[in-house]
Amino acid sequence: MDFTTNHILKNLSEKAKQDKKSGKQSEAPVGFCSEHDERLKLFCVTDQQLTCIICRDCKKHQGHRFKPVKEAAASIRKEVEAFLGKDFHDFSKIENLAKSQNEEIRKTKEKSQQLRTQISGQFQEMHQFLRRREEEIMNELNQKEADELKKMRDGLELGEKMKAILEITEPEILLKCWSEGNSMKAQNPLNLQVVNSSLSMGLYESHLQFFMWKEMLQVIQPKVEKLSFKRKDPPVWGQQGCSYNQSSGFGQRYSPCTCHDNFNNLLCQYQTYCNPGQNNYDLRIDKIEPGPNYWEIDVKDKKSWTVYIQNHSLTFKNERYTKTTNNRIEYLNFENRPETIGIYFNSITNQLQFFDVDNMKHF
Repeated sequence: MDFTTNHILKNLSEKAKQDKKSGKQSEAPVGFCSEHDERLKLFCVTDQQLTCIICRDCKKHQGHRFKPVKEAAASIRKEVEAFLGKDFHDFSKIENLAKSQNEEIRKTKEKSQQLRTQISGQFQEMHQFLRRREEEIMNELNQKEADELKKMRDGLELGEKMKAILEITEPEILLKCWSEGNSMKAQNPLNLQVVNSSLSMGLYESHLQFFMWKEMLQVIQPKVEKLSFKRKDPPVWGQQGCSYNQSSGFGQRYSPCTCHDNFNNLLCQYQTYCNPGQNNYDLRIDKIEPGPNYWEIDVKDKKSWTVYIQNHSLTFKNERYTKTTNNRIEYLNFENRPETIGIYFNSITNQLQFFDVDNMKHF
């Protein structure tokens, strides 16, 4: 007879013994309620779980809605088929979708790792810069301290020598000590006084962080690109309202604006020209590198301006910030009116963000 050990049954037996010793109940057979040992004939629609008849009458399921198992399964199958559409029976399509999604998951993890390495490297560069500058400034402080202490100790030594000379009673010996002490004469002993401390590190005493930040800006790569607005020609007013300047080259040519008859905050087709009493500034950013870009623009003294970036624009007019993307308008808010606006734009992902440069808050 073959008495080969059945390892599967052996493992199950050992597990049952261990569960018994620990007081842990073994799992109920498939299709049975682990709590009441009854067949799972119902589906709790409220909790989205299989239940038995006794569970239905328990307090935890009070007021819940139930369906028979077969009816609930058929209902869910219908929902899944509707969700998948007419191709619900094409499992190869679902598999292809899953494959594509898994590939995107892999790309995301890979991109995350790249960003993690990149961010860590950039912080490492800043850490190295700050550690190097800390060492340099500490060495400078140590050298200044040594120079100051040397002056003070030289003064103490000179005072001791002068005291020793005064204690000499023989004229010849006194003169000999005086004439031999050339260093004493060089220090002008007649002006012997306390050397006051003048140790100072200048700007590093109170504004170290600020000046380190300024120094760091000089070594940061890539550097911030500063952009400037161009002021538009002023509008020409006529009997019909505003006029749009269509000048090109030499000479000027004007055509009347027919978009509206008054200026009750209505936009016309030449939006930034039809704005009486305000100077209008435009900036179109055409130099866009592939990938991330960052610019800063001074808007402190400008009452009306527009920045264009591909199919995006940001306008400040009538004390309101308006972002437009593909003709979709969105109103934005700052905590305070910024003096300088930072613009981050990723030309690959089409991601656009605006910042108040003074506090780098995103809005």
